[in-house]
Parts: sequence; structure tokens; C-alpha cells
Amino acid sequence: MPNDAQAQPGRAPLGPGKPLVLGIETSCDETGVALSRGFDLIHDTVASSVEEHARFGGIVPEVASRAHLEAMLPTVKATLAAGNVRLADIDVIVATAGPGLIGSLAVGLAAAKALALALNKPLYGVNHVVGHALVDQLVHGPFDGPVLALVVSGGHSSLLVIDGPRIIELGRTLDDAAGEAFDKVGRLLGLPYPAGPHIDRLARSGDPATISFPRALTRPKDQARHAFDFSFSGLKTAAARWIEAARDDGREVPLNDFAASFSAAIADVLTAKTIAAAQHQGLDTVIVGGGFSANSQLRDLAADRFSAAGLKLRIPPIELCTDNGAMIAAAGAHAIRHGLAPSDFSIGADSSMPLTRLVA
Repeated sequence: MPNDAQAQPGRAPLGPGKPLVLGIETSCDETGVALSRGFDLIHDTVASSVEEHARFGGIVPEVASRAHLEAMLPTVKATLAAGNVRLADIDVIVATAGPGLIGSLAVGLAAAKALALALNKPLYGVNHVVGHALVDQLVHGPFDGPVLALVVSGGHSSLLVIDGPRIIELGRTLDDAAGEAFDKVGRLLGLPYPAGPHIDRLARSGDPATISFPRALTRPKDQARHAFDFSFSGLKTAAARWIEAARDDGREVPLNDFAASFSAAIADVLTAKTIAAAQHQGLDTVIVGGGFSANSQLRDLAADRFSAAGLKLRIPPIELCTDNGAMIAAAGAHAIRHGLAPSDFSIGADSSMPLTRLVA
């Protein structure tokens, strides 16, 4: 690779207009490829390897990487065919650079580099977590000012301010993320992996007031240092102890009520801290994204509480909440709209990419 970034193919920033974007997502176990014309989504294809991981009770990185290798070309071809687009028509290639599993990231980034070099097109390596918020622009239009984003997924629970090209991290999980806590507790209950959808289904017919689970980092003494941070490790431990105590006493765990109470504890903390952050920052629009934003209790509570607090809620449809190529295409379109330069072709996968960086 040349050392001079300006000598590389596709290094000049794109001009105004709506570029045709190819987005590639491979941060974990989904191979996502999407086409968008600016923020107008053309087609989104996802090939998931989740069934290959289910028997292990979680993601196996090597299995995920191999699945991406096998799925990459078929998924790209299927997306192009569905969108009636030729490779030569594409204006820019965008791929997830991080955070994520290093092997999975490397597969998608290598594919994106190969396409960008072969087509002489700009390459953008973008932030997966921020993409979960930016994807909403494909549904509800571009952000017209700074917004607050709550991104909740298997590995992340984050509060971000998105102000054009600037990303400010207000808070993050200090231990287990929301989705991670669901999977760990689901395993204790004997639920299939991933446990989130199963707990959500059970919770819909349960009573959330049955069990009083803790709400971590919400006491006055925590506000000075962790006003906008999250912690669900203690909740997970409390849930495990409740299950153990019930079984020791010979009682069956009331799955519906337990699920409703556990879900309510997480949704309560997420929404309360988001409202506090929005008011602290003087923002009136909140984006909720990430795989856990598909949780029905979180969606319902956010709609009620944000409306009562005078906040506008923007939340993408469930099919755009999980990992997908559309969110990466949206991140690329956002970077181009705000004049961010393409990535250098020497960039590598960054499993711990800072959330304050949109483009690697």
C-alpha cells in the first residue's frame, strides 16, 4: 500500500448529491450487505450464523469468521441483484471497522478494501455502534440538529450525542450490557440462545411488579461519577440468586412474572438515564437503536416516558435494530453528508474502536 494517502484510489471526498453506497457489516455473527442512495435504502440482505452458535450458548469467534468468509460473496451478489445494481455503479464502499470480533471485522474490511481498490472507489471504515443510531435516518430522514442516542445491544449500552460529524460519549456500561445480561439470565432459565426474544415474549404476559430487582447506579451517591453510566452485573447476580433460592425451596420459577420483572428493571434504568441525559444536554430528540431496542418493554416505556418528558422518540423498525448492512451504509452516508474524508486503505480492524470516532 502506498504511504501517501492522496495517491491511493478513491481518496478524494465525494461531492454533493446522493452517492450510491454499498455497506458491509461483519462485526459479530451476521453478514450484512446493503445498498442505499444516500439515506434512501434500496436493499438490505443479512446472512446469519446464529444457529451455528446456539449449541454453544454464545458466539464462537472462529465459527463466526468462517461463516463470514462463506457468506460474503453470495450476500454481495444477492444484494446487487435485488437492487438491480452493477458493481460499476457504486460510488463508495463502507464497512465496519470496529468495535466487534477482530476476526469477523477483518473479513468484512478485507472484502471492502478489495472492492474499493478494484473499482477505484472511496473506502470508509465506520463505527458499528454509532451505526446503530445512524440507521434511523434511512427511515425518518436525516438528523436536522444534534440528537441523543441510546444504543443498547449484546455488547453495548451507550449514551451518545451525535452532532453532525461529532460524536460525544456521555455514558456506557461499566460491566454487562443489557443484551448480555438477558443472555446470561436466559441461560440460567434454560432458554435457547439468544435469550432476548424469549424473555421478551414471556414478559408480555407477566407482572413486572412481582419481583423487586435492583436498579444500579441510580442512587444519589452514584450521580456524581456515573450519572449516565450503566451497570447490569448486579442485576444479573440478583436474578441468579433469586432463581437459586426458588429452586432450593422446591418452587418453580414463575417464568412470565420473572421475565417481566427482570425486563422492567433494565428498561427503567435505560429510560430514566436517557431522559436525564437529554435534559442535561438540552436536547429534544432521542434515537434508540441496537439489538436490544427490539425489546417490547423498552419500546413501550420509552414511548410513554419520553413523551411525558417532552422528548421526540425516533426508533427504527425491528428489522433495522439488529446488525445489518443498512446501518453501515447509513453511517457512510452520514460521513459523506458531513464532509468526512474517506479512510486510508491501510486501516485495520479495531475491536475496541472508540465510540467518539465515526470513521477510522
